[in-house]
Amino acid sequence: MTLEPEQPRVPTPLEDSASPTADAAPTEPSLGETVAATTAVLVARRGKSLWREYTEAIIIAMLLAFAIRVFIVQAFKIPSGSMIPTLLIGDHILVSKLSYGIQLPDDCRFKMAVPPMTCYTTKNLIDFGPPQRADVIVFRYPEDEEKDFIKRIVGLPGDIVQIRNKVVSVNGAAVPDQVYTQRVDPGIIDGAINPRDNYGPVTVPAHSYFVMGDNRDQSLDSRFWGFVREEKIKGRALRIYWSWSGQGSWQEWVRWERIGKAIQ
Repeated sequence: MTLEPEQPRVPTPLEDSASPTADAAPTEPSLGETVAATTAVLVARRGKSLWREYTEAIIIAMLLAFAIRVFIVQAFKIPSGSMIPTLLIGDHILVSKLSYGIQLPDDCRFKMAVPPMTCYTTKNLIDFGPPQRADVIVFRYPEDEEKDFIKRIVGLPGDIVQIRNKVVSVNGAAVPDQVYTQRVDPGIIDGAINPRDNYGPVTVPAHSYFVMGDNRDQSLDSRFWGFVREEKIKGRALRIYWSWSGQGSWQEWVRWERIGKAIQ
């Protein structure tokens, strides 16, 4: 049996004038649909752009803060009374990293902390001059380099330092330190028992410094643990930017008269 070819069907006038169905041809989107779709795309792009902008801003701010902290100035809080009367507990100070030169951090180690990197020594790329006698400096504590100490330089490299009955002498001359120091204990301790009041004479080694706290009777300093190496010095204390007492009436919690005071 053979199949006869299907004869073409002649459309009626009504069928010939009918519009195509939705399956036969795409329809044009309405104005509302177009606006909604465009808005969704713009919102998605804007959201991504804002997230990227905030991320970039945070990263840049962190890098800038880290660079300022490492190369220019660093803030510290005074936790103890070893530098009374020059610095009081609760003083917040700024320490210049540029006082002695442009420093390059060295012996750095990464750790899970803030900041994530700790550098234990520095090298001067450009030298502005060595530390001077009576400078107040911040340095790595020789017996625990995770801690920072602040003291005043008494002896320079090559100086001969001696203490007799609380009187500090450098190269045979008494140091005129009455203006910025205090001695609260009138008693004298034998040097064979404790080096606080009688010490030396000792010669300060090259590239090292002999430091003492201004609160002479209550300071852990070079009399007890030795000298500060030059590469361990982080900077020179410049100025008090905030001072918090937290004692007495609430009007006395902030030491307004100390804010902005230069450290001399």
